[in-house]
Amino acid sequence: MSKISPLAFIDPEAKIGENCTIGPFCFIDKGVEIGDNNELMNSVTLLDGTRMGSGNILFPGAVIGAIPQDLKFVGEETTVQIGDNNKIRENVTIHRGTASKGTTIVGSNNLIMENAHIAHDCVFGNNIIMGNSTKLAGEVIVDDRAIISAVVLVHQFTRIGGGSMTQGGTRTGSDIPPFVIAARDPVAYCGINLVGLRRRGFSRELIDNIHDCYRIIYNSNLRVVEALDRIKEEIPMSPEIQYIIDFVGSSRRGIIR
Repeated sequence: MSKISPLAFIDPEAKIGENCTIGPFCFIDKGVEIGDNNELMNSVTLLDGTRMGSGNILFPGAVIGAIPQDLKFVGEETTVQIGDNNKIRENVTIHRGTASKGTTIVGSNNLIMENAHIAHDCVFGNNIIMGNSTKLAGEVIVDDRAIISAVVLVHQFTRIGGGSMTQGGTRTGSDIPPFVIAARDPVAYCGINLVGLRRRGFSRELIDNIHDCYRIIYNSNLRVVEALDRIKEEIPMSPEIQYIIDFVGSSRRGIIR
């Protein structure tokens, strides 16, 4: 049985799972569907189109499912889909999709810190840490296990690779490849995320192979296509190396330099 404050408003058409806690001054709109064991602290707003899994904790002032800040949006029915076991801190905003993709996706086991923003049609993976006041524009993709520090500004259509770390205060309109550190102004490649790779149990050999990939990409003066061909010839293949090749080769905005 859920514990719901009498000071909360829940539309009769909303669907609430079992064992949820909903604090005072929360607003849950029609068309909202949330699973079991969610905790909404006071003053959380879930608007029409919100779909949420189980085990999430939402802190005061979070707003999920507001309409996009996109002038092309004309009221189409879209959603924001949030997975399980996320911590969504104070005043976070996550907007629903547009006709472009129809939904904004947030995976599971993420920590999204205070005052962060995820715009329409973003695809935000799993096990990501996103720092205070970081802002993602529309249709940004963030792959699993990325770490984005505080006050980072990410241009629309940008992709951030898995296992990467982006320094606080960074602004980027270029893609950030997997397993690297992105920092400085203007943003630049600053080596691989060595600490993160070690913490994940990557072998010394695999870390060296990843490092060698980026030496070829950034230090060989080869064009991207030529650098990728050289990686295929010289670096032992693994899922991680193939991920780097696929990511860099398919980058629409170009990778950071």
